[in-house]
Amino acid sequence: MAPPSSRRRGYSRKAHYGLFLAYVLAIGGVLFAALMLLLATVSPSAFNGVKGTALDATAPVSAGGRSVVRVFADAGSAIGNYFRAGSQNAGLKRELAAARQDAVKAATLELENKELKRLLNLSQQVSDRVTTARIVGSTFQSSRRLATIWAGSGAGVAVGQPVRSPAGLIGRVLESGHFAARVLLITDGASNVPVRLLRDGTPALATGRGDGTIDIKPQEVGAQRFRRGDLFVTSGTGGIFPPNIPVAVVVVATRDDTIATPLADPAQTQFAIVERMYQPERELSRPEAGPTMP
Repeated sequence: MAPPSSRRRGYSRKAHYGLFLAYVLAIGGVLFAALMLLLATVSPSAFNGVKGTALDATAPVSAGGRSVVRVFADAGSAIGNYFRAGSQNAGLKRELAAARQDAVKAATLELENKELKRLLNLSQQVSDRVTTARIVGSTFQSSRRLATIWAGSGAGVAVGQPVRSPAGLIGRVLESGHFAARVLLITDGASNVPVRLLRDGTPALATGRGDGTIDIKPQEVGAQRFRRGDLFVTSGTGGIFPPNIPVAVVVVATRDDTIATPLADPAQTQFAIVERMYQPERELSRPEAGPTMP
């Protein structure tokens, strides 16, 4: 037998109660709103009291919600700061590196100014100065000991001219271009410089060893042995190198060998003076001067 057509499909007592409760709440809300409107119209002071009571009742809830929001905001800020810390740290490192570079540049400029002042004083004492040039390179790893200066034939530089710094003799010009020249250092194996012992004038020959040091050999048979700390200057013998330029100081003195180190280090020198080749006959009329020390 077929079911009656009047039967409701999906009948549920719980659904009916829920729908009834929704109607009750809606009607109650409308009545409460109408009551508040009537109260605000008839007695504004009483309505203000009701608003104050509602405010007091909802304040703790608002405070709690604000605290929760603040907690999540602080947590988000902390997380953001954590991720931004990497980029901030990298920026601080770049600033520190730039500050260090500025400090190095300032120290370099200070040293360069001091060296230029010493060169200025020296150039006033050197009567045969050709030019003052910057040392732009030098070799230390090979057996040849050479340096390059930023001055050539255009500035009057010629092969054979001695090159020195305020500290002492560097070498002599080996070859010259128009804008630059190559200098044979006194530590090169092909370099020979006539020198004399400063304390008593004993003549000797300073020969480069090719390893950054100089071999000192006395020119007189039976000359006394040299001592550690002895200072040698150019003697002017044979020309080329003017006399009394500091050359080297003895660091090893034995019965067979006397090894010295040059007083002028191209690696620590930025500028050098190129002089004309010394001609003894031209200096005969001049009184002998002491060594030109920085």
